[in-house]
Amino acid sequence: MKRVAIVLYPDFLLLDMAGPVEVFSIANRYLEPAHGYEVFTLGVDPGLVRASCGVRIQADGCLDKVDTPLDILLVPGGPGAYNGRHPGLINWLRHAAPAAGRYGSICTGAFILGHAGLLDDHQVTTHWHYTERLIKAFPKACVATDQIYVHDRRLITSGGVTAGIDLALSIVAQDHGRKVALDVAKVLLVVMRRQGGQAQFSPLVATVATQESPITAVQHYVLEHLEEPLCVEQLAALAAMSVRHFSRVFARQVQMTPLAFIQNARIDRARSLLESTDLPFKTVAYKSGFGSVRQMRELFSARLGRTPVQYRHQFN
Repeated sequence: MKRVAIVLYPDFLLLDMAGPVEVFSIANRYLEPAHGYEVFTLGVDPGLVRASCGVRIQADGCLDKVDTPLDILLVPGGPGAYNGRHPGLINWLRHAAPAAGRYGSICTGAFILGHAGLLDDHQVTTHWHYTERLIKAFPKACVATDQIYVHDRRLITSGGVTAGIDLALSIVAQDHGRKVALDVAKVLLVVMRRQGGQAQFSPLVATVATQESPITAVQHYVLEHLEEPLCVEQLAALAAMSVRHFSRVFARQVQMTPLAFIQNARIDRARSLLESTDLPFKTVAYKSGFGSVRQMRELFSARLGRTPVQYRHQFN
């Protein structure tokens, strides 16, 4: 039997804990007791632990009382992961995680692992809204921005909230084969592997900085004139720069080329229209600045891993 410990701390996200717990619990229905999962929670201190939603959970034990090594050690995310300070937990993880068979995080739990030095020289992921913050906080980690979950040697990390279910299903598939994991997924009414990554949920264009500069002025112009033909030469002229210099400065400040910014902005506009309206695809393509429905479909498939039809179906 594999021992699975999930660490709790103040302001953890309840679903980050509950999702994996249910996966392992349901997997036990299909496994011989000797090959199943013994799941328990660990608190930093004795007593109730308050989740970010207000629910209080009584942990099964405390960090200093658990017998190590563990087979699987997971840290859920939540506001407490990136806003709180947990020196006791971090110090414990520095010793317990390397000794565990596998260890990892759900959602923003990656920040706690990062503070323990456990992300360095590993490929990792987290919720799309926090990937940039994770990159800046832990530059020695290789952060994948579009993965639902990532396995890198013994380290396992996942995107936000429900991605903890995907992560746990992948563990069950590793341990007991795809058939058992698929049976668990059917009980939970989820798919074994989602089509597309986190990009289908995250905006491709970040909020434009408020401070005025030639580059931010161009960004605002693009967002306000998406229905019009746009080219790099035109944007460089707006910034009063040569095309070569403009392209170099834009890429450095925005972290993407001018053409990629235009395409991503158009995809974001189309996504918004597909989510909130019943406009025909031809109209959505026109209002988003695509030359045709075919062009919109090709860019959608390349960037989001799904067509506009599939995208609309997912959100309506």
